[in-house]
Amino acid sequence: MTSPFDAPVPAPAPEDRDARPQYVLPLVVRLERATPPGRTDALETSARAVLTLLSDPRVTAPDGEWAERVEAWEDARIRKVVRRARGGEWRRAGELPGITVAGREAEVRVFPPVPLDGWPKELAKLQVSGTDLEESGPVAEPGAGLPVLWLNPELEMSAGKTMAQTGHAAQLAWWRLDDAQRKEWAESGFALAVRTATPQAWAELVASGLPLVQDAGFTEIAPGLTVALEGGERYCPTPRLRRP
Repeated sequence: MTSPFDAPVPAPAPEDRDARPQYVLPLVVRLERATPPGRTDALETSARAVLTLLSDPRVTAPDGEWAERVEAWEDARIRKVVRRARGGEWRRAGELPGITVAGREAEVRVFPPVPLDGWPKELAKLQVSGTDLEESGPVAEPGAGLPVLWLNPELEMSAGKTMAQTGHAAQLAWWRLDDAQRKEWAESGFALAVRTATPQAWAELVASGLPLVQDAGFTEIAPGLTVALEGGERYCPTPRLRRP
């Protein structure tokens, strides 16, 4: 059966993207000293935050408040930057237009795209480098039928960088779905899982023809593949590969 994820998404040539005004999608993760979220929960919450913004009427309506900015952002390089905040920083970030998405432990606030050199001062002063997290407990196998964002096991990335990558993968999924599939996935709360593939499984994923995130290599890592998107049967189906 043909999957909606298998269809290519037309995109401008790289040189055309670079010539256009550049925007970035800001995400802020709440990182209190005493109660940091688990890494996997933060990665999943970041992906769900991107999907929540893309499905918001302020983006999807033709006259939506954020529609023009999102269109301009998607027409150029697709940049996402994750910063961290605590205490008063988090409260001030929450006063800016955006959407806060909660996971089991994590809270991530996503904002409409801003010009690359035009960050609001409340966000520009937040730290971006070195954001890392530990797991707060055992990570279970992905639930049956869930879309899974598989991380490249050969890469070492900070939690902030990885959160941006899972956001990219979620956006790839969104682009490949029709309105009915988007509605069903939204009604599930954008259920998904993020896991790290084994080296053998990663090689299988890369060779499978499933959607892959290609990082441009601007920060932390060299250009290359970071995440593979394997869809669940219920919300946004793609072929599920047989695991050894």
